[in-house]
Amino acid sequence: MVSFAAEPIVRLGFFSVTNAFLDTLLVDAFLIGLIIAVNKNMSKIPGILQNIIEIMTEGFYSLAQSVAGERAAKIFPFFTSFFIFILVANWTGLIPGISAVGFYEDHKLIPFFRAATSDFNVTLALALVSAFATHIMSINTIGIKGYLSRYFSLNPIYLFIGFLEITSEITKVISLSFRLFGNIFAGEIVLGTVATIFAFLFPLPFLMLEVVVGLVQALVFSMLTMAFMAILTTPHHEEAKEVSTHAV
Repeated sequence: MVSFAAEPIVRLGFFSVTNAFLDTLLVDAFLIGLIIAVNKNMSKIPGILQNIIEIMTEGFYSLAQSVAGERAAKIFPFFTSFFIFILVANWTGLIPGISAVGFYEDHKLIPFFRAATSDFNVTLALALVSAFATHIMSINTIGIKGYLSRYFSLNPIYLFIGFLEITSEITKVISLSFRLFGNIFAGEIVLGTVATIFAFLFPLPFLMLEVVVGLVQALVFSMLTMAFMAILTTPHHEEAKEVSTHAV
């Protein structure tokens, strides 16, 4: 049975090194190693790895341009970073045998690695980073006055709308973190249950389904972050023009 909370592997004073934290380090090490390998082997005649990276980069940047327009250059690094990190973190939990390597405590197997995104602490941290980066980008793009005018006004109607905007920012963090955590954690439970009952062949369709779920959830999180950044970096008067244009 998969534990709801990430299990501690080592305790360093007040800090517990959990299996989700170790998985985060594993994902970071893999991505840093990939970046170093690509940079070392960059050439005018690209190899397979460089070709894949270039195609992905062009595709993601085109997608960012279609959503954010001229602000794509600012938003693209966040969008891509969230997608790649979350995708790899989701898929690490699907590596065959990774959940079988660990130690026993109270007659229960504690795996050394657990998909980082199956720990709510990780998904909440990702959602908070997304929200913080979005608001900092908004201030840098439209200025502090334009940013505050979204939430505060002397007009009572606009002030109420601003209050709703503030509430929506809180719900965005809750929605992003719980959606990602719920889907990945539920997948871990399903795979763990099926693998316990049927050890051969039968779990494969569920495994393939979780591969797709991991991809979709990484895309949903990163796309929503990109959409929020595009909206908050657009001045109010431009939003009004867009709304009136669509209405016409």
